[in-house]
Amino acid sequence: MLTEERYAAIIERLHERGIVKLQELVDVLGASESTIRRDLIDLESRQMLKRIHGGAALVNEKTPEPGMEEKTFKNIQQKTAIARLAAQEINNGECIYLDAGTTTLAMISYIEAKDVTVVTNGLSHVEALVSKRIRSYLLGGMMKIHTKAVIGSIALQNMDNFRFDKCFIGTNGVDAEMGYTTPDPEEALIKRRAHQLSGKSYVLADSSKIGEITFAKLFDLEEADLITEHMPEHWRSVIAEKTKIIEG
Repeated sequence: MLTEERYAAIIERLHERGIVKLQELVDVLGASESTIRRDLIDLESRQMLKRIHGGAALVNEKTPEPGMEEKTFKNIQQKTAIARLAAQEINNGECIYLDAGTTTLAMISYIEAKDVTVVTNGLSHVEALVSKRIRSYLLGGMMKIHTKAVIGSIALQNMDNFRFDKCFIGTNGVDAEMGYTTPDPEEALIKRRAHQLSGKSYVLADSSKIGEITFAKLFDLEEADLITEHMPEHWRSVIAEKTKIIEG
């Protein structure tokens, strides 16, 4: 295949998927890894793509993220199953972090542990926690209108006042190579910092997120247990090699 033909194929695949992995391009185009790397470097110099760890993404293009209202009505049964499993991981007297998101929000009604303290960056979450009389703290910072999540530098500074026994993080993508990812880099910073401040981390993802990659990386698979309602069989072995899977 000629160089320009490879370039056209790479850009076409990027427009279809938003993000492509290096190994995927090697397999599809039948070229060596070094050749594909050179192609990506050249295409980046032409401002046709942006190289990321393990692959490439379209320039200034992020995977669109649905809002809180839209997310609420998607995969309801799966989220309920995951929420029940996650809530069972909370013990009496623990201090936990609940990430903003509909699956972590669903956890709150299933929390049975006593004397729990919760820190969250989710506006809807703190309302639900107060209604259930759970001691709770809402991070200060900029409220992201689309997802009702508090983000930004002030939120990061607030978070450093706490240490957590456990954190429960939402994600938009779970991939064996790229790890856990989310569309918004600012939300990724908050999620990553919560993970760093926690004794143990859990990532909550329904089966539609398995094998997906979005724009901003949170951390590697082995850094957190994965809670899902069902692990697709063709992903089970490769994911299980890197992390503990808790499934219902």
